[in-house]
Amino acid sequence: MYAIVRDRGMQYRVEEGQTLRIALLDAEPGSAIELGEVLLIGGEMPLVGAPTVDGAKVLATVLGEEKGDKIMVFRYKNKKRYRRRTGHRQEYTCVSIDKIVVGADEQHVTNTPEGETNGA
Repeated sequence: MYAIVRDRGMQYRVEEGQTLRIALLDAEPGSAIELGEVLLIGGEMPLVGAPTVDGAKVLATVLGEEKGDKIMVFRYKNKKRYRRRTGHRQEYTCVSIDKIVVGADEQHVTNTPEGETNGA
């Protein structure tokens, strides 16, 4: 089973036991966090949210912080002697996905016209 979660504008496909790098969080290593915006639960019977799946959440443990690869930015204007070189390293929080929880109170709704009853 997998889930698509949204965290601060980024979408991630996660599975239980997976290690994931997300944008920097203010959380201590070893603490538990919850990713609540679950857009889709995949598997044999996928659940698609509108916009999120009700009662679904992803539980994760913070492993630590790390920096990404350095990105070089070079600006240049032809014939003007303008050159600027800068760099950037994005900071990430590493999390381990512990469990994907689907709401326990899900009900299967059958489509019946108004006024009709199922059964007797």
